[in-house]
Amino acid sequence: MAIDPKLLEILVCPVDKTPLEVVELPPAVRARLVDRYREQFKDEVPVVEIGLASPAGRVYPVVSGIPVMLVDEALSRAEIEG
Repeated sequence: MAIDPKLLEILVCPVDKTPLEVVELPPAVRARLVDRYREQFKDEVPVVEIGLASPAGRVYPVVSGIPVMLVDEALSRAEIEG
């Protein structure tokens, strides 16, 4: 699921206000995030394919087209790279 380029232009890391880049999430991370967010999507299975990465290494998941820009929900770049 792609993210709108105009939205990507205005989103920044909530911690250090740096621009974000789109990164693909590995299948194991995708599956884990689908399980994490499943309860919030009662009538559908959440789609998780990409994240938004900050230069500092925080990766914010995009769940069914919605960027989850909460610091507590961010993954580390090391976590998604394996």
